[in-house]
Parts: sequence; C-alpha cells; structure tokens
Amino acid sequence: MHLMHYDIRLPEDFDMTAIRERVRTRGHALDRLPGLGFKAYLMREAGVAGSTVNSYSPFYLWTSGQAMQNFLLGPGFAGLSRDFGRPAVERWMGLQFCAGPASQTPRWATLHRTVLASDADLMQEQQEASKRLESLSRHAHLHGGVLGLDPHRWERVEFLLWAGKPEAVQAARFEVLHLSRPEWGLLNAGR
Repeated sequence: MHLMHYDIRLPEDFDMTAIRERVRTRGHALDRLPGLGFKAYLMREAGVAGSTVNSYSPFYLWTSGQAMQNFLLGPGFAGLSRDFGRPAVERWMGLQFCAGPASQTPRWATLHRTVLASDADLMQEQQEASKRLESLSRHAHLHGGVLGLDPHRWERVEFLLWAGKPEAVQAARFEVLHLSRPEWGLLNAGR
C-alpha cells in the first residue's frame, strides 16, 4: 500500500464552490481506476469546522506503485498542476488498513501526524498505533482508516474517514466531497 496526499492552499477569498463543482463534475473519473484503493476528495473551508484555511487536499491509498506512478505522470495530475500549480506530494508506505462499521458515504476525514522520536522503538510504536486503529475501527461512525510511515522524516500518519462529524480531535479535519474506492475491497486484508 502507498499513501499519497497533497494540500493545495487557496486564497482566503477563493470561492470554494468552484472546488465543489470541480469534484462534482470530475470526481467520478477515478471510480474504477485499477491500482487505486481509494481517493478521498477533501477540502477545508475557512470558518467551517474550525478551519482557518481554504484548501483542496486529496488523499489516496494506492494498491499499486505503478498505478500511482502512472497517475502522477499522467494527464489527470497534469491538469490539476495546470489549474493550481504542481503541488508537493507527500508519500508514506502503508502500514495497516481497517474498514469501520459505517456503511454511509463518509462526510469527514481526519489526518493526524506523529513525528517519531529518534530513539523510539519503531516496532512498539507501530504496535501501539495498530491497536489504536483497531479500536477506532469499531467506532459506529468510522468508515475506514489507514496508517502510514514516512521513513525519511520518521513521521507516522493516521488517516480516518468518518460518516459523522468527528469528535474533538488533535488532527487536521477535512470535508469529504467524494470518495472513489475502486479497490476498497482488496484493502480489508489489513497490511
């Protein structure tokens, strides 16, 4: 599994209905893309749900590194780069995926980042994060979640999709505009 995210910051006075319309008209394009576990079309709007910024911030879980490469080098990402400028893309290796009990389309997502101490026991850190994700996967409003690790920055991420508005959390909160999930069923195997 390969996790990928980019955060396109938009001006304070940007009309966010343009992002909603973009996703409404184009979001379905990846609904059947081989090699894509899911793409969450995310946005933050200043003044909504505690956000102080406007952003368009898609998050991906790829089942195939080749599919991720094809996307980044292909026409879809080129179009996004033409419209907004080429964003810096963050990547993490996928550690674990858990589906939650919520069957409704997710409306919210959270992204929590943890920088691991240089002397941290990485296996113990992963086991604790895994237990937390498995515990969260029983939450009635959780649609699914994934853990990832960036071994360059030694940063772990926890990305969660929620059917209901998440409770107060120490994480970036996003509105989910659309969820493409062509290979979601292949992810439930876990790691």
